[in-house]
Amino acid sequence: MQSLQEKASEWSGVDPADAFAIDDTNLFQKLGLQTFINLSTNFYTRVYDDEEEWFRSIFANSKKEEAIQNQYEFFVQRMGGPPLYSQRKGHPALIGRHRPFPVTHQAAERWLHHMEKALESTPDIDADSKIKMMNFFRHTAFFLVAGDELKNQNQGVTCKHGSSKPAAV
Repeated sequence: MQSLQEKASEWSGVDPADAFAIDDTNLFQKLGLQTFINLSTNFYTRVYDDEEEWFRSIFANSKKEEAIQNQYEFFVQRMGGPPLYSQRKGHPALIGRHRPFPVTHQAAERWLHHMEKALESTPDIDADSKIKMMNFFRHTAFFLVAGDELKNQNQGVTCKHGSSKPAAV
């Protein structure tokens, strides 16, 4: 049986060494807090304006400002900065925090589309950092998909690989 990390690597096409290359450099020190705020603001502006209703509906019960703060605080903490997210919300526990949502391959790809566009339009992030971050995001998105499929198996629900159920990633 494959681990969640192995499934994430298989489905994302990102080798674990590339996914966790974000740990080779302290990206928080390199990029600074404002860059992470800008990235998350850019990302969630795209998400909340998405033309796909099924995707927008995932975030319908969330306040945009809170989503931005949760994301940038998590990114800061995960990429070498202070534990802002944990201090405010506790352990990140990504799979657990996404458990209420069906996290599908389709939703992961949509999330990644918006993140890639947000990275491209955040000028303070250098090309090497963008590659490292995108590899981490891609692997993590599919780690959450694997976690969701495990949840569904434990509940006796069968999810097809290409399920179109919406999800929050």
